[in-house]
Amino acid sequence: MRRLLPVTDLTTPAASAADREWTLDELADAYAYPEGRRPWLRANMVSTLDGAAQHDGRSQGISCPTDMRIFGTLRGLADAVVVGAETVRLEGYRPAKAREAFAARREAAGQAPTPAIAVVSASLDLDFSLPLFTSPLVPTFVITGATAPSDRVHAAREAGAEVLFAGDGASVDPARAVEELAGRGLGRLLTEGGPRLLGQFMAAGVLEELCLTVSPLLTAGDAQRIAGGPALSVPERFSLLSLLEEAGFLFTRYGKI
Repeated sequence: MRRLLPVTDLTTPAASAADREWTLDELADAYAYPEGRRPWLRANMVSTLDGAAQHDGRSQGISCPTDMRIFGTLRGLADAVVVGAETVRLEGYRPAKAREAFAARREAAGQAPTPAIAVVSASLDLDFSLPLFTSPLVPTFVITGATAPSDRVHAAREAGAEVLFAGDGASVDPARAVEELAGRGLGRLLTEGGPRLLGQFMAAGVLEELCLTVSPLLTAGDAQRIAGGPALSVPERFSLLSLLEEAGFLFTRYGKI
């Protein structure tokens, strides 16, 4: 892998190295959260050249091993991973694992051994018998609205999940979801989608950063884009922070201007 941007970093060992696998420490340094900026919500998504965020309903088919290493690195840096209920169901989410490669970094930052998973769901139509809820290293959060079905709230709590209310009605207010997590000391936030949830975060103006892998594939079809929902009334511009490349895959990092 090689760094294309920023060119001012070409004197650093990681940046000057081309055609070799970066260490996890190098990747962690390249994707470190900004100091003193909390909460900070970043998204990590993958898209084909023709804009598909999935193939056959899942993102794995358009990914690659280096994309998955970056995926793991971003998780290793986060306090919490925020994900939509549909993505939990489609992608078969499990609890995050503690990884020795990030243990010292997380301890120094005052973080738990693993990021918490925070599932956003208005209906709470989730299988609370899954390991994501019953056996995580740190409790899984379920974020819902104030009028969520009481029996489903009870089921979530019985499974061991911590329920957060971030909305006065049935739906979840994305900005309040970020505030609720930050209020519990979870300020380094990562969302992995799905597209509808990412679109909601964008519409609420709380997305600070987008880490987008551009896959050198064409799929056609009617697969979702990385973000869905109503269009923004005024497009929001982000600035390119860094650009890595390997085997035709582009690993971009954009930040809010």
